[in-house]
Amino acid sequence: MSKKALLIIPPDRFNEDELFHPKAELENAGITVTVASTKAGEITGDNQGKANAEVVFSDVSASDYDVVAVIGGSGTIDYLWGDAKLGEYLKQAYEQKILVAGICAGSVVVAKTGLLAGRQATCYPVEVMIDELKANSAEYVVQHVVAHDDVITSDGPDGAREFGKSLVSALA
Repeated sequence: MSKKALLIIPPDRFNEDELFHPKAELENAGITVTVASTKAGEITGDNQGKANAEVVFSDVSASDYDVVAVIGGSGTIDYLWGDAKLGEYLKQAYEQKILVAGICAGSVVVAKTGLLAGRQATCYPVEVMIDELKANSAEYVVQHVVAHDDVITSDGPDGAREFGKSLVSALA
């Protein structure tokens, strides 16, 4: 049974490196990747890159995947930070022992679920994101990836490959 990953991007302005690098690492390891969003179809990134959201995340069961990861980008702040349905989705995934992950602004989405309370986490090193981590009782640390057994966070484009590798090793 091959492993499966669900990468959730905003419906507009995802970060290309944060999607494409982890996606490549996962696929190179033989893991099937599905890109999801709040809408299906072609989505334009922060740098005009294109991605195809194959599914709306809420239309697929998290239990069909081994990891559910929220990808960053300026659109993640605008569209996903306040998405209560996504927060519930991540909590349900976590309760079903599915690895939950976030990179950059996606780390904040994970923090808002409460899953990082009292634990170390990382995000893009800007105040607005660091403050959100702290507001949700996470301990912010400066490193590319913070990997717990059940939740992984990453800082952004610079850590995107390492984030991908950490997802692969967590699923191994």
